[in-house]
Amino acid sequence: MTGPVRRLVGGVSIAIALGVASALALPVSAAAADPINLAACNNAALSPAFAPWADPSSYELAPGGDFESAAWRLDGRAQLTAGSEPYAATGTLGNSSLSLPAGSSAQSPVTCVDAAYPTVRFFIAGTGLVAVNVIDGGLDLPAGIAAASGAWEPTSVMLTEAPLYGILSGGTAQVSVQLTALTGDPQVDDVFIDPWNRG
Repeated sequence: MTGPVRRLVGGVSIAIALGVASALALPVSAAAADPINLAACNNAALSPAFAPWADPSSYELAPGGDFESAAWRLDGRAQLTAGSEPYAATGTLGNSSLSLPAGSSAQSPVTCVDAAYPTVRFFIAGTGLVAVNVIDGGLDLPAGIAAASGAWEPTSVMLTEAPLYGILSGGTAQVSVQLTALTGDPQVDDVFIDPWNRG
């Protein structure tokens, strides 16, 4: 590439970058700002549920996520079972958890999310793999896979794709968390969502 052409291409690239930056910096109306809304869209209680594992973020419990009642839709051989994670992450020690034999699944009631709800995390025990998906109507996006390896332990932090759902839904979205056992016979308890702007 010759010198003049290189300078021209470089100048166009810089101009495009500056144009995008300027557009992002311009004031926008409240309606236009909705897709990147960081305001929490519900007022659920928050707690640093995973602080003992060096995660200081404040989390909220997903609807029915403590599995102390039959709030989730259960498919296959999924069922509530006796026994709970032993750390009392919700503030009190529970009495039950979710049993997910391979091929079964469970789906939470819907909850409001926006760009302020980027992650999901829970406790898992037993053996096997659990796929985590976030569902908004016909959209079904994977958030991650959790591995059970015996005793109760927290999963890694998984992304919910909430910013994408917010953009596609005009600012906020009503989504549910779906857990599907891929292998083994895992147990799940205390499913939390992290609305980081409030943590």
